[in-house]
Amino acid sequence: MSQLIGDGRILEDTWTTLTDDAELPASGQVIVSWDRWNAERATLEPGTLKVGLSLPNTLDVVPVLAELLQRPLLALNFPSFADGRAYSQATLLRRRHRYAGELRAIGQAVVRDQLQQMHSCGFDTFLLRSDQNAEQCILSFHDMSVAYQPNLLNISGLRPGKH
Repeated sequence: MSQLIGDGRILEDTWTTLTDDAELPASGQVIVSWDRWNAERATLEPGTLKVGLSLPNTLDVVPVLAELLQRPLLALNFPSFADGRAYSQATLLRRRHRYAGELRAIGQAVVRDQLQQMHSCGFDTFLLRSDQNAEQCILSFHDMSVAYQPNLLNISGLRPGKH
């Protein structure tokens, strides 16, 4: 079973990720795909339902920035180790456009040796693969104490954390 980590601990995931054909609950917190959001925006927006978005890493976030900045959670996908476009999405959202909601890393490449770099780009929660040990992954944030490039951890006012 996948575990969610963030803020140096294992977290209870209060968000429900819905498939595109799943029925919408009357209330609560749901994550829907970008496609479903575009198809059903009118029915997703009103009421007591909080809606986060799962974005494909192929999405250019800049043209749809106004929509994204209003969402309380954005889940960015790392489908493979060879595809790091979600790093760029996170950096654009956090650094350049000051996204203040939860940035969640999801996908097959969310593993221990990638977490510190993901965090430095602005991610604050991480949905681990089921084969990852959450306690060991939490320890990975202390593996390196010096960053050789600028990142969100050493730029004042932009450090990811509680939102």
